[in-house]
Amino acid sequence: MRLIMLGAPGSGKGTQAQKLTQQYNIPQISTGDIFRKNMREGTPLGIQVKSIIEAGGLVPDEITIAIVVDRLAQDDCKEGFIMDGFPRSIPQAEAFDKLVSVDKVVNLIVDNNVILHRMTGRRTCKSCQGVFHIDQVGNGNCPKCQGELFTRADDEAETVKNRLQVYENTTKPLVEYYSRQGKIVNVDSNQDVEKVFYDILEALK
Repeated sequence: MRLIMLGAPGSGKGTQAQKLTQQYNIPQISTGDIFRKNMREGTPLGIQVKSIIEAGGLVPDEITIAIVVDRLAQDDCKEGFIMDGFPRSIPQAEAFDKLVSVDKVVNLIVDNNVILHRMTGRRTCKSCQGVFHIDQVGNGNCPKCQGELFTRADDEAETVKNRLQVYENTTKPLVEYYSRQGKIVNVDSNQDVEKVFYDILEALK
C-alpha cells in the first residue's frame, strides 16, 4: 500500500498517518518530522531550513525531493509507505510520479476555523517531543514525561494563517492533480479522530 496524506496544516494528516502505519504495518514518512529533527540537532540541513519552516513557508523542492528519495531507499519502505506532508506542490508531485506509483491519495477536508483551534492549541514537549492539545492538558506539563510544553513557532496564530494561505496557493491544486489520476479519496476531517480513521479505512477498501 502506497498512500499520500493530503490536506491543510492541522487537518489531521500526522495523526491519521500514525494510525494507518499500525493498521498496514508500513512506515509514515513525514518530511516535516525529518526537517524538525535536523533543526533540533543543528545539522547543516536543519540550519538551512529553520527560518523557512518557522515563517510557515515551504522548503525548496530540490531539498525536499532529495530527502524523500533517500528515505524511500530504506528497507522498511519495500512493502509500502504513507507520505505525510509530501508532495506539497505540483512540481514535487510530478517528480514523485517519476519515482513511484501511488495507490491512493487521502484528502482530509476540514474547516479553517477548526484548523486554527487545533494548531494554535498544540503544545510540544521539550523532552520527549510528544504533541498534545491544551484541551487535553491545559497549562500543565507533558502527561507522558512531565517535561515542559511549548508552542512551536509554526503553530503561532499568524504563522498558521500564513501556512493556510501557502496551502491554498501551492498545495490545494494537488487535489485536482490527483483527481485527474483517479486516486483521490475525500474524507471529512471535521469529525473526531476515530470516526475519521474509520471513514479512511472504508474508503480504502
